[in-house]
Amino acid sequence: MNYLLSDPTFWAFIGLLLFVGVLVWQKVPGAISKMLDGRADTIRKELDEARRLREEAQELLASFQRKQREAEAEADAIVAQAKKDAKSMRAEARKELAERLDRRTAMAEQRIAQAEVQATQEIRALAADLAVDAAAKLLGEKLTKKQISDQIKADLETLEQRFN
Repeated sequence: MNYLLSDPTFWAFIGLLLFVGVLVWQKVPGAISKMLDGRADTIRKELDEARRLREEAQELLASFQRKQREAEAEADAIVAQAKKDAKSMRAEARKELAERLDRRTAMAEQRIAQAEVQATQEIRALAADLAVDAAAKLLGEKLTKKQISDQIKADLETLEQRFN
């Protein structure tokens, strides 16, 4: 036994046993266990929180994707409505232009008809004036048949020249 008392390894072993005994007496393993359990609970809570945040992020992403699809659908609907409106406006503009052209054509035709009527009236008045002049000459001069015939031919030629 003397041998053991002089051996430093023995005293180191005794010191180790005393150290472990003090640790057990001070309930250090329980405190370490409690600390590790607390750390495990904290990690578990953090993992649960991370899962919850991940699920919320996925729901939020799905919500944003749904909103994006809805916005795209709405934009497509707006574009389709705009195309439809543009098409109807184009058709309406064409119709209005056709109506304007028809009105202007009718007005031009009416003016032409009035001009024709006026020209016809002027021709009749001119012919009547020429006939009166010719009759006055005939009566005033007492012309022969040949002279009357020559006068009528001359008057007809004058009429033709004025209207052509």
